[in-house]
Amino acid sequence: MDYKDYYAILGVKKDAAEKEIKQAYRRLARKYHPDVNPDDKEAEEKFKEISEAYEVLSDKEKRAKYDRFSQHWQQFGRGADPGAPGGFTYETFGDFDFELGAEGFGDFFEMLFGPRVAARAPSRGQDVETQIEISLEEAFEGITKSFTISLDRGAAPKRLEVKIPAGVREGSRIRLASKGAPGRSGHRGDLYLRVRMLPHPVFERKGDDLYRDVTVPFTAAALGGEIQVPTLKGRVTMKIPAGTQGGQTFRLSGQGMSRLNHRGRGDLYARVRVTVPKRLTPRQREIMQELASSLGTADS
Repeated sequence: MDYKDYYAILGVKKDAAEKEIKQAYRRLARKYHPDVNPDDKEAEEKFKEISEAYEVLSDKEKRAKYDRFSQHWQQFGRGADPGAPGGFTYETFGDFDFELGAEGFGDFFEMLFGPRVAARAPSRGQDVETQIEISLEEAFEGITKSFTISLDRGAAPKRLEVKIPAGVREGSRIRLASKGAPGRSGHRGDLYLRVRMLPHPVFERKGDDLYRDVTVPFTAAALGGEIQVPTLKGRVTMKIPAGTQGGQTFRLSGQGMSRLNHRGRGDLYARVRVTVPKRLTPRQREIMQELASSLGTADS
């Protein structure tokens, strides 16, 4: 597996704070997002690389494993330590983590709870909760995602599929019945997937509504006009009334997120950013000076 320096990819130091990492991701994502660079394969690959780096460094547990095991962090996440002969298993008890040899877990269990023969075999295995990350686009459309998870000691990780409904929100839990840890009687517990939404470089989500900035030429803001606004379903036309001010917000009904288990969608709120040309021809400058003079704002 090739080593990727996620810190270098985002352009931050290894001791960067969570806020700094998020800011770096949003800045780069805006630059390389496919919407900004259509048909640019190099930008698309760069965007994927940036997203991969942020996915790891924005998650405290993944970042800790990456910092400790570098390119082998994913193997550690499945329970194998590349630096230990024969590997070890990784178990968590409450707030304490224990790293034990493959033969040592049984002895440690007996030390805490007494001989195993005295314990009653549970009728079903434990429920397990893990995290699954999805993009805003995936939450908008709904998607079937595959993932791997290792729940059986000594067995290879299993690949499972889960159908994520449109409109799912941050923190939602999806239950996969009988896919959790195995019990001694053979009956498994349940597996719960907690949804983590990846930040989007353009849209900000609040409930079922979306917010985004839109650029409006100063002439359209002054005189009125129409602009094309990108949404998650494509571009829509938005009318700009004469005299529109920077920072003003317009509501586009039904252009927001899909509603979970409901018909229809939320709204999209477009925040205006008025753009002013950086260069003017002599004639354009003359016209602007005449306009300023007629408005009483010319330099005295």
